[in-house]
Amino acid sequence: MPPALDWTELDSRAVAHARALAGDAVQKAGNGHPGAAVSLAPVAYLLFQKVMRHDPSDPAWLGRDRFVLSIGHSSLTLYNQLLLAGYGLEIEDLRSLRQWGSPTPGHPEYGQTAGVEMTTGPLGQGLASAVGMAMAARRARGLLDPNQPKGASPFDHTVFVLAGDGDLQEGVTAEASSLAGTQRLGNLVVIWDDNAITIDGDPKITFSEDVLARYRAYGWHTQHVDWRGEGEYREDLDGLHRAVRAAQEETDRPSIIRLSTIMAWPCPTLKGTAAPHGAALGAEELAGLKKELGLDPERCFDLPEEVLAHARANAAARAAEIRENWDAAYSNWRRMNSQKAALLDRLVARELPSGWHHVLPTFEPGSKPVATRNASGAVINALAPILPELWGGSADLTASNATAVKGEPSFIPASQSSDTWQGDIYGRNLHFGIREHAMASVLNGICLHGLTRPYGGTFFVFSDYMRPAVRLGALMKLPAIHVWTHDSIGVGEDGPTHQPVEHLWAYRAIPGLAMVRPADANETVAAWKSVLERRCDGPAALVLSRQNLPVLQGTDAEGVARGGYVIADSPTGKVDVQILATGSEVSIALDARNALATEGIGARVISLPCLEWFDEQPQDYRDSVLLPDVTARVSIEAGTTSGWARYVGDGGVSIGIDRYGASAPPAELFERFGVSAEAVAKAARSLVGRTRIKGV
Repeated sequence: MPPALDWTELDSRAVAHARALAGDAVQKAGNGHPGAAVSLAPVAYLLFQKVMRHDPSDPAWLGRDRFVLSIGHSSLTLYNQLLLAGYGLEIEDLRSLRQWGSPTPGHPEYGQTAGVEMTTGPLGQGLASAVGMAMAARRARGLLDPNQPKGASPFDHTVFVLAGDGDLQEGVTAEASSLAGTQRLGNLVVIWDDNAITIDGDPKITFSEDVLARYRAYGWHTQHVDWRGEGEYREDLDGLHRAVRAAQEETDRPSIIRLSTIMAWPCPTLKGTAAPHGAALGAEELAGLKKELGLDPERCFDLPEEVLAHARANAAARAAEIRENWDAAYSNWRRMNSQKAALLDRLVARELPSGWHHVLPTFEPGSKPVATRNASGAVINALAPILPELWGGSADLTASNATAVKGEPSFIPASQSSDTWQGDIYGRNLHFGIREHAMASVLNGICLHGLTRPYGGTFFVFSDYMRPAVRLGALMKLPAIHVWTHDSIGVGEDGPTHQPVEHLWAYRAIPGLAMVRPADANETVAAWKSVLERRCDGPAALVLSRQNLPVLQGTDAEGVARGGYVIADSPTGKVDVQILATGSEVSIALDARNALATEGIGARVISLPCLEWFDEQPQDYRDSVLLPDVTARVSIEAGTTSGWARYVGDGGVSIGIDRYGASAPPAELFERFGVSAEAVAKAARSLVGRTRIKGV
C-alpha cells in the first residue's frame, strides 16, 4: 500500500488560492483559459507537492521527474504550481499573464519559464513528446546504468502528463500511445482530465469511444478515479493519490488514469459548461467562485504569506530529502563507473568527443555514383561506435532510409523481437512504425530529455504528416535530425503521390529549421558533420536522393557548413552568369557550365545545400559566393521555384517544377520537365545575351 496522503489545512488553502489566482489572472489579461486551471488546481498541487521528484532550486536536475502539461492552454495550471513551489515566478508574473516579455505567456514556452519542460498548446503534442521523454530515459539508463534493478538507479524517473479530451482526440496521441504500449514504457503516467467539455460543448457529439478500453488494447495499465460519481461532486485526493502510486508501481506498462472532473469546479454558474474554457469568468462569476472557496471576493491576486511559505517550504523540504538520497546514490555510481561518468559529463555538456570527425567516410571524386541516402547510412554507421548518444530509426522504411545501425539491437522489449530485428530494452535502432507524426513528436521528446541525439527517417513526401511536430521542434530549438529521403521526381515510377515537388519551399518557410539538401556523397558527409556540430541551433532535415548521384569534384566541407559555396568557377576567368543549384541538380549545373564554356560563356556554379545556413553568413562572404554585380543568374532545383526569386533577382531565371510530377523512369522525368543541363544553358545564353546588349 502507498503511504497515506499527508494533506493539511494549509494545503487546502493553497489549492483554493490557486483556483482564485487562475480566475484573477485571466480576468486581468482579458482573455485566456481559466476553466481547467480552476478545476485541476488540486491535481497539479498533489503532483508538485506530494508526488513528483523535483527541485525548484535546480530545474534541470538530472534525477527529476518530468511534468508535461499537454493541455497547454491551461497554462495557469502549471504557472500556479511553479509559483507555489518556488521556481521563480511571483504574483506579479501572474498579473502579466499573456503580456509581452512575461514569463507567463498564453501557453507554456520551453526555455522561457523555469520548470516548463516543453512548449505545449497544439493539442496532442505534449503527450506524444512525453512518450519520447520516456523512451529517452530508458535509453540513457541503458547507456549509463543498465544493470541496476528497476527503481534502484539514479537515472530512474517518471514522466507525468496531464492531458485532456482534446489531446486524446488528436491522431498523434493515438500513434504515440500505441508505440508506448508496444515499448512497454513503465516510466510514463498520464492523467486524463475527463471533464466532458470541449469548445463545442459535450464531447459525446464527436468522442463516444471507450478510451480506457482503447488504451488497454494498446497495452497500457488503466484506472478510473471518478470525482463526479452518481451524487455530490467529491474531489477524492486520497483516491487519486493511490491511483498515481499504483501507476508508478506498474513498471512494465505505461499508465493512464481517467480522472472524471467537472470543468471550472466550483464556479457557481459556469461549472460544467464550455464558457470558461477559453474566456474570462467575468467579475460576478469570479466573485462567486471566491465565495465558494471561502475567500474574500473583493481581494484580487491574493496569496497569504503563510500559504505561500508553507507550499515553498514543503517543496524545498521534499527536494532536500530526495536530493540527499539521490546524491548519495549518484556519487556512488560515479565512483563505481568512471568511464560512464565521463560519458555522462560529455553528454550533459553537449560536447562531441575529441577527433570524432576523423572516422567520417570519404568518397573519391569520379568514383561509382552513390545515392545520398546511402552516403547518409554510411555516416551513421561510421559514427555509431564513438557517438553512443546518436540513435534513431525510421517510420517503417529502415532499408529505404538507410537509418539502421548495423549489428546493434532494436529499442524494443525482447518479447517484441522479430525474425529481422532482435529486441533489447536498451537497444539503439528505433522502429516508429507507420507513424510519421508521432515519430517527429517522439524525436522532440528525446531531445527535451536532454542526453541523447535522435534521428528519424521517412520519405520526404511523407514529411507532410510530421509538420506540426517539426514546427514545434523548431520553435523550441530542439536538435532533432530528420532524415528525409526520396527527395524529388527522382523517385520515378511511384509517381506524383510520392514526389515531393512543393516540400522544399514549404519547409524552408519554418523559421529555425535547417533544410540541408546535399549534392553528392561528400556533401552528405559534410552535412552530417555540420548538423551534429550545430546541436543547439534547432532541428535539421537532411533531404536525400533515392537515385545514385555522381561523386563531384570540388566539394568543400567548410562551404557546406556555411550553407553555400562556389563548387566550380568560370573556366574563362570572367563570370558571365551564375548558376545556383542544390542536391542532385548541382551535377546538372556543372554539365551546363561545361557546355557554356565551349561557347565562351563563363559560368560560376554555386552549390547551396542549406539556404538557412547561407543566409546566416556575413554579407561579405555571401557576396564573395553570389557575386552581386553579376545579375545574370539561373537557379535549378527539382521542385517548385517559388522562393528562388530572392536569390536570382528580378532578372534571373528559375528552372524547376511548378506542377505535380508523373509516373515514369527518373531520367525521363528530368528531361520532360526540363530540369536539364540544356535548359540551364539555354536560360544562361538568353540572360548573358540580354545583359551584353544592355552593356552590362
